[in-house]
Amino acid sequence: MLKRLDVYNSIFSARALFIAGLFMVSALVFNPSTELRVAQFLFFWFLAWLSGRRTKFFLTIFIILFIVVFNLIVPHGRVLFSIGQLRITSGALTAGIHRAFTLGALVMLSKVTVRQDLMLPGTFGRILGESMRIFSAMMNRKFHITGRNIIVQIDNLMLELSEQDYSPQSAVNIVKTKLVGYIVLIAVVLFSWLPWIFVI
Repeated sequence: MLKRLDVYNSIFSARALFIAGLFMVSALVFNPSTELRVAQFLFFWFLAWLSGRRTKFFLTIFIILFIVVFNLIVPHGRVLFSIGQLRITSGALTAGIHRAFTLGALVMLSKVTVRQDLMLPGTFGRILGESMRIFSAMMNRKFHITGRNIIVQIDNLMLELSEQDYSPQSAVNIVKTKLVGYIVLIAVVLFSWLPWIFVI
Protein backbone atom coordinates (compact mmCIF):
# COMPACT_ATOMS: atom_id res chain seq x y z
CA MET A 1 0.00 0.00 0.00
CA LEU A 2 1.36 3.40 -1.03
CA LYS A 3 2.14 5.89 1.70
CA ARG A 4 0.43 9.27 1.70
CA LEU A 5 3.71 11.02 0.88
CA ASP A 6 4.33 8.73 -2.10
CA VAL A 7 0.87 9.50 -3.49
CA TYR A 8 1.40 13.21 -2.89
CA ASN A 9 4.73 13.16 -4.74
CA SER A 10 3.33 11.16 -7.65
CA ILE A 11 0.20 13.13 -8.61
CA PHE A 12 1.29 16.76 -8.15
CA SER A 13 4.07 18.71 -9.85
CA ALA A 14 6.03 21.14 -7.70
CA ARG A 15 5.01 24.08 -9.89
CA ALA A 16 1.28 23.26 -9.69
CA LEU A 17 1.56 22.98 -5.90
CA PHE A 18 3.38 26.31 -5.72
CA ILE A 19 0.78 28.12 -7.85
CA ALA A 20 -2.06 26.63 -5.80
CA GLY A 21 -0.19 27.76 -2.68
CA LEU A 22 -0.13 31.36 -3.92
CA PHE A 23 -3.93 31.33 -4.25
CA MET A 24 -4.30 29.82 -0.79
CA VAL A 25 -1.88 32.34 0.76
CA SER A 26 -4.02 35.12 -0.71
CA ALA A 27 -7.12 33.57 0.86
CA LEU A 28 -5.33 33.61 4.21
CA VAL A 29 -3.61 36.99 4.36
CA PHE A 30 -6.60 38.97 3.02
CA ASN A 31 -8.98 37.29 5.45
CA PRO A 32 -9.71 39.84 8.23
CA SER A 33 -11.52 37.42 10.55
CA THR A 34 -9.47 35.89 13.36
CA GLU A 35 -11.92 33.03 13.86
CA LEU A 36 -11.83 32.11 10.17
CA ARG A 37 -8.02 32.28 10.12
CA VAL A 38 -8.02 29.69 12.89
CA ALA A 39 -10.27 27.54 10.68
CA GLN A 40 -7.87 28.00 7.74
CA PHE A 41 -4.94 27.03 9.95
CA LEU A 42 -6.70 23.78 10.93
CA PHE A 43 -7.48 23.11 7.27
CA PHE A 44 -3.85 23.64 6.19
CA TRP A 45 -2.67 21.48 9.08
CA PHE A 46 -5.02 18.73 7.88
CA LEU A 47 -3.60 19.09 4.36
CA ALA A 48 -0.04 18.79 5.69
CA TRP A 49 -0.98 15.61 7.56
CA LEU A 50 -2.88 14.26 4.53
CA SER A 51 0.14 14.82 2.28
CA GLY A 52 2.32 12.78 4.62
CA ARG A 53 4.43 15.71 5.73
CA ARG A 54 5.85 15.71 9.24
CA THR A 55 3.91 18.06 11.51
CA LYS A 56 5.29 18.65 15.00
CA PHE A 57 2.17 18.99 17.12
CA PHE A 58 3.67 20.10 20.44
CA LEU A 59 6.20 22.46 18.83
CA THR A 60 3.45 24.09 16.76
CA ILE A 61 1.22 24.55 19.81
CA PHE A 62 4.16 25.92 21.82
CA ILE A 63 4.98 28.52 19.15
CA ILE A 64 1.33 29.58 18.91
CA LEU A 65 1.08 29.97 22.69
CA PHE A 66 4.39 31.86 22.82
CA ILE A 67 3.22 34.39 20.20
CA VAL A 68 -0.11 34.87 21.98
CA VAL A 69 1.57 35.41 25.36
CA PHE A 70 4.17 37.76 23.84
CA ASN A 71 1.39 39.94 22.42
CA LEU A 72 -0.23 40.21 25.85
CA ILE A 73 2.74 42.24 27.09
CA VAL A 74 1.35 45.35 25.39
CA PRO A 75 -2.27 45.63 26.62
CA HIS A 76 -4.93 47.43 24.63
CA GLY A 77 -8.68 47.19 24.58
CA ARG A 78 -11.04 46.05 27.31
CA VAL A 79 -9.47 44.35 30.33
CA LEU A 80 -10.76 40.78 30.59
CA PHE A 81 -8.91 39.74 33.73
CA SER A 82 -5.56 40.15 35.45
CA ILE A 83 -2.81 37.71 36.43
CA GLY A 84 -0.72 39.56 38.99
CA GLN A 85 0.56 42.69 37.25
CA LEU A 86 -0.32 41.33 33.80
CA ARG A 87 -3.60 42.64 32.41
CA ILE A 88 -5.22 40.40 29.80
CA THR A 89 -7.00 42.68 27.35
CA SER A 90 -9.35 41.78 24.53
CA GLY A 91 -7.37 43.68 21.88
CA ALA A 92 -4.01 42.15 22.76
CA LEU A 93 -5.47 38.65 23.03
CA THR A 94 -7.23 38.91 19.67
CA ALA A 95 -4.12 40.32 17.99
CA GLY A 96 -1.97 37.55 19.46
CA ILE A 97 -4.31 34.80 18.30
CA HIS A 98 -4.58 36.42 14.86
CA ARG A 99 -0.81 36.62 14.37
CA ALA A 100 -0.05 33.23 15.89
CA PHE A 101 -2.49 31.30 13.73
CA THR A 102 -1.47 33.26 10.64
CA LEU A 103 2.14 32.20 11.14
CA GLY A 104 1.09 28.63 11.90
CA ALA A 105 -1.08 28.51 8.78
CA LEU A 106 1.77 29.80 6.60
CA VAL A 107 4.14 27.15 7.97
CA MET A 108 1.62 24.36 7.35
CA LEU A 109 0.85 25.67 3.89
CA SER A 110 4.55 25.80 3.01
CA LYS A 111 4.87 22.14 3.97
CA VAL A 112 2.17 21.25 1.45
CA THR A 113 2.91 23.58 -1.47
CA VAL A 114 6.71 23.96 -1.45
CA ARG A 115 8.69 20.97 -2.64
CA GLN A 116 12.38 20.45 -3.34
CA ASP A 117 11.93 19.89 -7.10
CA LEU A 118 10.39 23.36 -7.54
CA MET A 119 11.74 25.12 -10.65
CA LEU A 120 10.68 28.64 -11.63
CA PRO A 121 11.70 30.48 -14.84
CA GLY A 122 14.21 33.33 -14.95
CA THR A 123 17.01 34.40 -12.64
CA PHE A 124 14.63 35.60 -9.95
CA GLY A 125 12.67 32.35 -10.27
CA ARG A 126 15.87 30.33 -9.86
CA ILE A 127 16.84 32.23 -6.71
CA LEU A 128 13.31 32.03 -5.31
CA GLY A 129 13.07 28.34 -6.16
CA GLU A 130 16.37 27.59 -4.45
CA SER A 131 15.28 29.53 -1.36
CA MET A 132 12.01 27.62 -1.30
CA ARG A 133 13.82 24.28 -1.63
CA ILE A 134 16.10 25.13 1.30
CA PHE A 135 13.11 26.23 3.36
CA SER A 136 11.29 23.00 2.46
CA ALA A 137 14.33 20.97 3.53
CA MET A 138 14.46 22.81 6.87
CA MET A 139 10.74 22.27 7.49
CA ASN A 140 10.89 18.56 6.77
CA ARG A 141 14.07 17.46 8.50
CA LYS A 142 14.41 16.15 12.02
CA PHE A 143 16.22 18.66 14.19
CA HIS A 144 15.87 19.14 17.90
CA ILE A 145 17.05 22.29 19.65
CA THR A 146 17.72 21.89 23.35
CA GLY A 147 18.06 24.61 25.95
CA ARG A 148 21.85 24.59 25.80
CA ASN A 149 23.96 26.41 23.19
CA ILE A 150 20.95 27.30 21.02
CA ILE A 151 22.98 29.64 18.79
CA VAL A 152 25.62 26.95 18.20
CA GLN A 153 22.97 24.37 17.34
CA ILE A 154 21.26 26.67 14.85
CA ASP A 155 24.66 27.56 13.35
CA ASN A 156 25.47 23.86 12.93
CA LEU A 157 22.13 23.36 11.17
CA MET A 158 22.88 26.23 8.78
CA LEU A 159 26.33 24.80 8.02
CA GLU A 160 24.87 21.35 7.40
CA LEU A 161 22.26 22.76 5.04
CA SER A 162 24.86 24.87 3.18
CA GLU A 163 26.87 21.74 2.36
CA GLN A 164 23.96 20.12 0.53
CA ASP A 165 23.06 20.59 -3.12
CA TYR A 166 19.57 22.00 -3.58
CA SER A 167 19.56 22.25 -7.35
CA PRO A 168 16.53 20.68 -9.08
CA GLN A 169 18.76 17.93 -10.50
CA SER A 170 19.52 16.72 -6.99
CA ALA A 171 15.90 16.87 -5.84
CA VAL A 172 13.28 14.18 -6.06
CA ASN A 173 12.10 12.90 -9.44
CA ILE A 174 10.26 15.65 -11.30
CA VAL A 175 6.68 14.64 -12.10
CA LYS A 176 3.78 16.15 -14.01
CA THR A 177 0.45 16.83 -12.38
CA LYS A 178 -2.08 14.13 -13.14
CA LEU A 179 -5.75 14.88 -13.87
CA VAL A 180 -6.79 13.85 -10.37
CA GLY A 181 -4.09 16.16 -9.04
CA TYR A 182 -5.58 19.17 -10.84
CA ILE A 183 -9.05 18.28 -9.56
CA VAL A 184 -7.75 18.01 -5.98
CA LEU A 185 -5.83 21.30 -6.20
CA ILE A 186 -8.81 23.20 -7.60
CA ALA A 187 -11.04 21.79 -4.85
CA VAL A 188 -8.49 22.65 -2.15
CA VAL A 189 -8.04 26.21 -3.42
CA LEU A 190 -11.81 26.76 -3.56
CA PHE A 191 -12.19 25.30 -0.07
CA SER A 192 -9.48 27.60 1.29
CA TRP A 193 -11.50 30.58 0.00
CA LEU A 194 -14.70 29.23 1.57
CA PRO A 195 -14.35 31.41 4.73
CA TRP A 196 -14.81 34.48 2.50
CA ILE A 197 -18.47 33.51 2.16
CA PHE A 198 -18.85 34.32 5.86
CA VAL A 199 -16.68 37.45 5.63
CA ILE A 200 -18.76 38.91 2.81
